Amino acid sequence: MTRPLVDPSPAAQVLASRLDGVPDVMLVLGSGLGPLADAVDDPTVVPFQDLPGFPPPGVEGHAGRWVHGRLEGRPVLVQQGRYHLYEGHSPDVVALPVRTARALGADTLIVTNAAGGIREDLGPGSLVMLDDHLNLQFRSPLTGPVREGEVRFPDMTEAYDRRLMAVAEAAASSEGIELSRGVYAAVPGPAYETPAEIRMLEGMGADVVGMSTVPEVLAARASGMRCLGFSLVTNPAAGRVPEPLDHADVMEVGRTAGVTLERLLRAVLRALPPA
Repeated sequence: MTRPLVDPSPAAQVLASRLDGVPDVMLVLGSGLGPLADAVDDPTVVPFQDLPGFPPPGVEGHAGRWVHGRLEGRPVLVQQGRYHLYEGHSPDVVALPVRTARALGADTLIVTNAAGGIREDLGPGSLVMLDDHLNLQFRSPLTGPVREGEVRFPDMTEAYDRRLMAVAEAAASSEGIELSRGVYAAVPGPAYETPAEIRMLEGMGADVVGMSTVPEVLAARASGMRCLGFSLVTNPAAGRVPEPLDHADVMEVGRTAGVTLERLLRAVLRALPPA
C-alpha cells in the first residue's frame, strides 16, 4: 500500500512561528556529530516531536531537534539527528526536514555523515568531501506527485555544488585540515556491509559507504538548493581489518574527530558566497 505523502507546510509554519529570522544554510549533523549544534549562538531549540509529521528520533547519536541561530555570523538551521530508511521510515519522511527547511527559505544544504572507509587511505578520522554518490538504497523521495517548488527530473550532474566544493577546499587549506574528495555509496542498512559487498562497492567506484545523505540531497536538488557534503570516516569498511564493526566505535570516533569537522564547517560558513 502506498503511504500518503507528508506535507512539509504545517511543520514549516510551526517552526517559523518559533524562529527569529530566516536561515540561509541548513546543516545536517550525522552520527556522533551532534555536539556542533551546541556551538550555535543565540540558539532556539525545537524538538522534532513538536512539529506535525515529524516522528521521534530512533537512533543513538541523533538527538532529534532543530537548533536555529547564528554560526560564524551566518543564520543557520541545524538538524541535530536525522531519519533513516532502515528505521522503517519512507523516503518522504527522511527528506521531510530538508523540505521543511527549504519552505522556510534555506537555499544551501550542508550535509554530514559518519561513513566507512572503502579506499585504503581513508582511515578513521579522515574527512572526505563528497563529489558524487551512488544511490544503492534504490528508493527516492521524489517518487510520486511532483511537490510544489520541485522539478520532476532534477539534473544530478552536479549533485554537490562545484563552487561550494572549491570554497571548502580553500577553507580546509587555510585551516591546515587534510580533506579528500570521494564518492559516497548509500546503502539501506542497518546491517554493516559484508566484505564481498565492500569489494563490489569498490569496483563501482565508491570511496566511502553509509546509510544516509542521498535522500536529503535528492530532495534538496529537486527544489534548487545548493548542496555540500562531508563524510567523517569512523571505521574501515568490512574486511579491511580483522576486528568486527561496532556502532559504539562509530560514535566515539565521531565525537573525537568531529572537532576537526566542526573547525572545517566554521571556516566554510565564514567563506560561503551568497546564493
